Amino acid sequence: MSTHRLQLFTDRYGAAEAGTLAPRTRALYVVEGSIVVRGGGAAASLDANGAWCGAVGASVSAGKAGARVLRFELAGSAAAEQPAPCAASSRTLDAPLDMPAHEVLMRCDRVNFPPGGEALTHVHQGPGIRCLLAGSIRIDTKGTSHAYGPGEAWFEAGPDPVYAAAARDMPSAFARVMILPRSCHGKSSIRYVRPEDAERPKTQSYQIFADEFIDP
Repeated sequence: MSTHRLQLFTDRYGAAEAGTLAPRTRALYVVEGSIVVRGGGAAASLDANGAWCGAVGASVSAGKAGARVLRFELAGSAAAEQPAPCAASSRTLDAPLDMPAHEVLMRCDRVNFPPGGEALTHVHQGPGIRCLLAGSIRIDTKGTSHAYGPGEAWFEAGPDPVYAAAARDMPSAFARVMILPRSCHGKSSIRYVRPEDAERPKTQSYQIFADEFIDP
């Protein structure tokens, strides 16, 4: 039986709209607009392509142009769904998962591909949700192939081999939150299935926003 759920919500804030989030382990990624996040006695101002991660209650205030925010949350399997913090909020994906036995961290990052980029067949050291920001991407795993467009999300368990092919005619990118061993702090979690692929040039690039030690 799964012990936890990793969820993704898309929150849309109007101009200067604000909301409050109860304590929960989460990451916020700003797709459009800007927000100010206040929690744990600190405040963070985030523009598009900015992210915040924490396990405290927080208030979120949008800027004058409003904001579209990806809200990734880790919760116990029986936990109630977090109320929407703003006027327009929708659940994009809900994935059950078993927490690793070792100490873990929550990573929020962004993966970018040039036109025609690919991620050679690989696994990761923990589960996670991805949400496409731009372009398109095809994910091949476990004998299936799925294509995703902007705003669409998918879950990867970690140990299942995955091959990813990005759009040929435009750059592509996705935001991602993974639950990883703490030994991955500041390091790549990817492992290539074929040893020879580890030495081949890679087209994807990464931007890590947060590696937050968590105690789920």
